[in-house]
Amino acid sequence: MSKVNAIPADMHSLTPHLVCAGAAQAIDFYKKAFGAVEGARMPGPDGKIMHALLRIGDSALMLMDEAPAWGSLGPIALKGSPVTIHLYVEDADATFARALEAGATTKMPVTEMFWGDRYGVLTDPFGHSWSIATHVRDLTPEEIAAAAADAAKHGGCGEAGQN
Repeated sequence: MSKVNAIPADMHSLTPHLVCAGAAQAIDFYKKAFGAVEGARMPGPDGKIMHALLRIGDSALMLMDEAPAWGSLGPIALKGSPVTIHLYVEDADATFARALEAGATTKMPVTEMFWGDRYGVLTDPFGHSWSIATHVRDLTPEEIAAAAADAAKHGGCGEAGQN
């Protein structure tokens, strides 16, 4: 008898599972904005998506339609979310632009950050916050600390004190 792996071979230990008002539209958005590839879609008896699995880069993203009877509401219904999903990509500027074209809104434009990333934050049309980044410089912890102190003096965390 073979041993079953506790974590499936194609999954990471941690996988975001989003609740969206309009999961089918969210899947389309994530495909356009982030190049997501759909792996599975399971509709419930009412036709709403009770589970979907997407791949973005080397990571999985699960999502479902809102299900108020289960206590599952998205950030729009909840009037916000304290969570930001961080996505590393080859070209933060191009990915950010695609997301905006697909319907996202800018929270923070893409800029060079003190920790060595080109980084911006957006909100998708379903209320989820995403930070989009490309790592552009390797820095030591000391260099990051010095750059953070300098950025704080200028009232921000990006180049020229942008935040």
